[in-house]
Amino acid sequence: MMFENLQDRLNGLFRKISGQSRMTEENIKEALREVRVAMLDADVSYRATKSFIKQVEDRAVGQDVLKSLTRGQQVIKIVHEELVNLMGGQQPPPELPGGSRQVIMLMGLQGSGKTTTAAKLANFYKEKGRRPLLVAADVYRPAAIDQLQVLGKQLDVPVFSLGADADPVDIATKAIAHADQEVLDVVILDTAGRLHIDDTMMTELEKVKEIAEPYWRLFVADSMTGQDATQQAEEFNSKIGIDGVILTKLDGDTRGGAAISIRAVTGCPILFAGMGEKLDDLEVFHPDRMASRILGMGDVLTLIEKAEAAYTEEEAKKLEKKMRTAEFNFNDFLGQ
Repeated sequence: MMFENLQDRLNGLFRKISGQSRMTEENIKEALREVRVAMLDADVSYRATKSFIKQVEDRAVGQDVLKSLTRGQQVIKIVHEELVNLMGGQQPPPELPGGSRQVIMLMGLQGSGKTTTAAKLANFYKEKGRRPLLVAADVYRPAAIDQLQVLGKQLDVPVFSLGADADPVDIATKAIAHADQEVLDVVILDTAGRLHIDDTMMTELEKVKEIAEPYWRLFVADSMTGQDATQQAEEFNSKIGIDGVILTKLDGDTRGGAAISIRAVTGCPILFAGMGEKLDDLEVFHPDRMASRILGMGDVLTLIEKAEAAYTEEEAKKLEKKMRTAEFNFNDFLGQ
């Protein structure tokens, strides 16, 4: 499971924090040092980790404890909130305007899952009543053209292709004209990938961008490559400009660093996440849900929020003890 190692380490730390009757400034700083090591081991970028730890420390140290929360609960709550902020905060769901034809330009390196993601996006918008067109513009990998044709057939979504010998700019131009003629309102460009970023690739993408005028330029990042994905997204953003990120393979056995740091490093929101191999395994990315998944304690966080609203400090301590010793029961739940 993704984040399993980070989740285990953070949960162990939170259990230790919860077990302390009194949290001092030094206790908090020591705990955050452990969080820092755990995040770096999970391949979260140094820049994102440093920013995250500073934000948590600034809020947790020297702050009055809310009457309804213990200090340990307060620290856990702050860690969760700052993790949400790190990954994008309370961002609105991605909305592709209707009423006119829109172009989505997908970019990324070979092996990122870009072609499969193009098909998943087509399925996503088809289910919303849109009429998508898949465009095979990755002429350097003939297998990608064949793959897109197969996936389009499975989805009953048209695929526009001029073959592997065509110019990508010409493909984009004619595909958009075809979409307008056939009244297809979501054009998804599967642009050329490379094994490595190079100037030729970037020049070509810039030309495609100019002719296609995409509503979204989305970078498809393989979450299993960790900091490499973050660095690639940063480079694409500086040279082409990206409006958002789609993270793939989030269901894999990986440390998960890209999911945590890519938004903080690039400033670009994560819009979608690929959660499996099926064509309907594409989800809108929700930073708050991902943070709860990373911490592996969504139920605990919910109880802390309720304790914050309704419990006295003494009651919160009693509830916390029950949660630690697995004595939390239905009556306690009803009391929320």
